[in-house]
Amino acid sequence: MSTTTASASKGFQFMLLVTSQCNGRPQLVKSIYVSVVYIWRWFGVLSAHVSRRHVKEKKEAWGSRIGVILAVTGSAVGLGNFLRFPGKAAQYEGGAFMIPYFITLLLLGLPIAWAEWAMGRHGGAHGHNSLPGIFRVVWRSKLAPYFGVLGLLIPVAIYMYYVYIEAWCLGYAWKFATGSMALGTDKAKYAEFFSRYVGLNEHGSAFAISGVSWSDSVLPSLLICFVLNFVIIYRGLSKGIELFCKWAMPALIVCAFIVLARVLTLGTPNPAKPDQNVMNGLGFMWNLGWGGKTVWQSLANSQMWLEAAGQIFFTLSVGFGIISCYASYLKPNDDIALSSLTACAGNEFCEVALGGLITVPAAFVFLGTVGVMEATRSTFNLGFMTLPMIFNTMPLGQFVGAVFFVLLFLAALTSSISMLQPAIALMEEGLGLGRRASVAMLGFITSVGTAFVVYFSKDAVALDTFDFWVGSVCIYVLATIQVILFGWVIGVERGYEEIKRGAEIRVPKFFMYIIKYVSPAYLLIVFVVWLFQTAGTYVRKIGRDPVVAGSVGFIVLLFVFFLMLTAQSVRRWNKVHPLDKEAGQ
Repeated sequence: MSTTTASASKGFQFMLLVTSQCNGRPQLVKSIYVSVVYIWRWFGVLSAHVSRRHVKEKKEAWGSRIGVILAVTGSAVGLGNFLRFPGKAAQYEGGAFMIPYFITLLLLGLPIAWAEWAMGRHGGAHGHNSLPGIFRVVWRSKLAPYFGVLGLLIPVAIYMYYVYIEAWCLGYAWKFATGSMALGTDKAKYAEFFSRYVGLNEHGSAFAISGVSWSDSVLPSLLICFVLNFVIIYRGLSKGIELFCKWAMPALIVCAFIVLARVLTLGTPNPAKPDQNVMNGLGFMWNLGWGGKTVWQSLANSQMWLEAAGQIFFTLSVGFGIISCYASYLKPNDDIALSSLTACAGNEFCEVALGGLITVPAAFVFLGTVGVMEATRSTFNLGFMTLPMIFNTMPLGQFVGAVFFVLLFLAALTSSISMLQPAIALMEEGLGLGRRASVAMLGFITSVGTAFVVYFSKDAVALDTFDFWVGSVCIYVLATIQVILFGWVIGVERGYEEIKRGAEIRVPKFFMYIIKYVSPAYLLIVFVVWLFQTAGTYVRKIGRDPVVAGSVGFIVLLFVFFLMLTAQSVRRWNKVHPLDKEAGQ
């Protein structure tokens, strides 16, 4: 056995030990420490091995402009467009919610998207496709690459639980297609099935196969999703991600229109309840001033502004590090101004024009106002308990339900594949690994993380912990770092010149000042208020729940892993791309 293999084997054994020690926090800390030591040694051996066999490979690039736009749009369009957004809008007086929503889009979403595209293309022109490398070029400091580690941690950690939800969508699509999801009109049966299917009742129950048919187990769907993601990412940028998004995004739109056509033709299914019709359902979703409140009373709700900012933030995939990674594969003079705007517009069309017209109006027709408000309090409740019951109630419901969950599956898949590319990019450019080795390494890491989330599934504790600390806290931190780098390190003038180069539309210059002053202030205020309202509950859970403590420990271990990977990459970059030679470029 080679030294590299032996070191890797020991490191992997200790990584697995971490997941088996989550019931005792002292043992967990010790396991993390020992794992870090062995991983560090392994990287040292690997770095030396790679340096002896440096091989130049042709840099990847997008095959077409429409390809990169569809890929970025696909990354942004996900489950939140069709489940989270309608739920938030329904909870906050429908049309009134859209006012802070679009204000946030203009002041936060679109400017940050332009900044990420600009920094990504700039870093790519200097040979970097990963966020640590891009930050190293943008901010010429020895610390800069380490701030970019969040751009690796966030997408990979989110993938670990997102692929599990993706498997739910695939499983539900199959069950609707085969007719095995017809559980009647009692919502309790759908809630019971969902809890059993995803393992909400007991830790480890999702892995139970004794006495369970394969169609009632989530594991086959999870395996299919996992393999499909890595097959696509293994094929590379243009032959994998771009090719898939070119057909997946149009297919997604077709599915959405099929479901929308069925919802808009529902009429008044129950003559005994004439008020529960499609037009009133659309009014419930979009009208201003319902619920006895004026528009100004609705806008005075500070929580609504926080929720609108959070929705824009997550729906555009800003703060993930994915957009900068994708943009780094552009040519130096490729347009980013119009491309970024087009990708944002495509996402907003899917969210507002499609997602906003499907789920809530359909739920209103069958459940009324009270039922909709109860259903939209939880994304999982709306998507996997309430809507399946509604589909089984409406005419052609089996077909429409199958199409709807295929739609969710495609939306999830176009997002999940984008979460793998940033880490692949660093392994290729930082460690000099080939595509096969990078995919194999990332496949092992994400399989361990996903197994952790799936095993500790009771009440979705591990999933919820990952989502809060990575999918909320870390994203806000990274987005704040990005706008500060663009507005204050690159500066207004250089940043504006970068966006204008090759631009097919003129971006008003005042957006640069929004990025410099308004966006950071907006982010910091929203983040601080949101942490004040929410973070205390999650911090206390670390001390009370060993699974929460284990989940946070796993996230820390993953962060340290990417921190060490970045350190090894910096050593290599200092030899191949010295900063002093790049100065002034």
